Amino acid sequence: MASGGFFLANAEATEQAGERLAQKLRPGDLLFLEGPLGAGKTTLVRGLVRGLGGDPGEVCSPTFILRETYEVEGPQGIRRLHHLDLYRLRGRKQSPWQELGLDELLDDPVAVTAVEWPEDLPPSGLAPRVLQLRLRWEGEGRALEACWEGETTSAL
Repeated sequence: MASGGFFLANAEATEQAGERLAQKLRPGDLLFLEGPLGAGKTTLVRGLVRGLGGDPGEVCSPTFILRETYEVEGPQGIRRLHHLDLYRLRGRKQSPWQELGLDELLDDPVAVTAVEWPEDLPPSGLAPRVLQLRLRWEGEGRALEACWEGETTSAL
């Protein structure tokens, strides 16, 4: 497991962190985005989409629709980013992963999946590489902690 922490002074820095991180991703990667409301999870996804060659202007929080897919032209053949927001499904008895039948997302051979509010999902075993990203308020900015789990990973 590799990990690292960063201070992000504002929303622009958060988006830039996502843009840089996008270059380390490969198809099949699963990203868990954790943090309180307003901490920058969707802003980070906006940066991921930009870094993968997509239109960051299309990114919005999928809280009420649960899932969005963005077309991208990323490294290593990444062509889609699936963006889920499980905030409205928190605390249900059945795992949201099973409830929504989202196994097919991880089987998409040209996609990366980012999940906001993943707390009710199993911590491992869903994908070969899982990146846990924790955002929290720190003064006027945000702290980002990143932790890879799974097969050999690149340094952040």
